[in-house]
Amino acid sequence: MILVRQEIGEVLRDYRQQKGRTLRQVASRASVALGYLSEVERGQKEASSEILASVAEALDVPISTIMREVGDRISILEGVQVFPDVVPDDLVAEVGSELSFR
Repeated sequence: MILVRQEIGEVLRDYRQQKGRTLRQVASRASVALGYLSEVERGQKEASSEILASVAEALDVPISTIMREVGDRISILEGVQVFPDVVPDDLVAEVGSELSFR
């Protein structure tokens, strides 16, 4: 069984390590308990959207990037051979000028 919380934890840990930050540094910057963040990274705890947003901000990574990585990992685990690599046209049209690229 694929557990989303495990994939989220692995993605968060990967980004943290890529940035060369310790668990303590990210937890402090995100205002999250060190032990709780550790459990999230190990896939033992579900993180709320607020916690995920705080951790993403502490890592200087857009939450959309984290969630996309999670989705891509799950697609691979599910054996999906092809998955889109672009934002669908209908979504772009719906959001329109509200989109801003950093």
